[in-house]
Amino acid sequence: MTEMVYGTVTVRDGEPVLPKWWRTVDRWALSCVLMLFGVGILLGLAASPPLAERNNFAPFYYVQRQAFFGGLALTAMFLTSLMTPVMVRRMAVVGFLITFLSLLALPFLGTDFGKGAVRWYSLGFASLQPSEFLKPAFVIVTAWMMAASQDIGGPPGKTWSFGLTLAIVIVLALQPDFGQASLVLFGWGVMWFVAGAPMLLLLGMAGLVVLGGSFAYNNSEHFARRIDGFLTPDVDPTTQLGYATNAIREGGFFGVGVGEGQVKWSLPDAHTDFIIAVAAEEYGMVLVMVIIALYATVVVRSLLRLMRERDPFIRLAGTGLAAMFGVQAMINMGVAVRLLPAKGMTLPFVSYGGSSLIAGGIAVGMLLAFTRSRPQGEIGEILRARTR
Repeated sequence: MTEMVYGTVTVRDGEPVLPKWWRTVDRWALSCVLMLFGVGILLGLAASPPLAERNNFAPFYYVQRQAFFGGLALTAMFLTSLMTPVMVRRMAVVGFLITFLSLLALPFLGTDFGKGAVRWYSLGFASLQPSEFLKPAFVIVTAWMMAASQDIGGPPGKTWSFGLTLAIVIVLALQPDFGQASLVLFGWGVMWFVAGAPMLLLLGMAGLVVLGGSFAYNNSEHFARRIDGFLTPDVDPTTQLGYATNAIREGGFFGVGVGEGQVKWSLPDAHTDFIIAVAAEEYGMVLVMVIIALYATVVVRSLLRLMRERDPFIRLAGTGLAAMFGVQAMINMGVAVRLLPAKGMTLPFVSYGGSSLIAGGIAVGMLLAFTRSRPQGEIGEILRARTR
């Protein structure tokens, strides 16, 4: 019956796992991710030695740690991309339960490392940020709910996903971590839109976001300070935004030269949140445009492959992962050029950070698993077969 409706495709029985993975995976997206990690190591060599010197470490201490965590991230990406969508979903459900509970326990067991927001667990040799691991698992779980609601007699999955999203956003906002909260809300909104949400409901959601932002501005000094700093017409040259803006201006088109940049000596977060400023100063807009092109390639190719996918769960989950990956990069770079308020968000695979690297590897591994070619017939082939 399935063959009568959808047609048949060739299946290579008994094909080894690795050759099958290489044949079906999106090699362009995979190559772009590997290049982004290489760029991160390159920029880490420039940005992290001043911080290592201030903390009395070896010059390339942070580069070595980034390479170590990056190796774990790439391993996690590869292993996850080998999984079937069902295996990814099961792993995500378990991961979501663990990370959500750890997020709830942060006020009691977490630490802020002097940054004013309790977002991490201190493990002694490293720190762990649960919200980074929560994001990809959240996308999979809510996509599963939305896809289930499209079945005849299915559960009210869209309503459940909305309630779950609100709970996570509230927990993140209380840390406070408005950047991650907005990213989670955006990812859910994209999936909700793809699932066929009415425009009126989307406009209502936009209104709730505005009301929530107004409430946060009036009740959170942390949030208000960042918004005021963004809206002020003059930038204090001694702030992180001031240093980053000046570095981008000094870099011009071709940069001041490898190792000649000065912003890394002034910015405490030059190797994390503002690493794009180091890239712009030393290598110029040329490297920045290359970085943007790499992110755009991953997102666009993933969306194009997902458009041909007939499984609603895979379409929704893949779209949510691709959207969050691209928007996180856009937010990080937008903050550095003062197009957006400061968010404290890393640049995926480029910024230093163990949690963000490993969680990013898992998220991209899930995306690669969802965008692999499968012997099930693409949606375009199905439509053509039905018109014959």
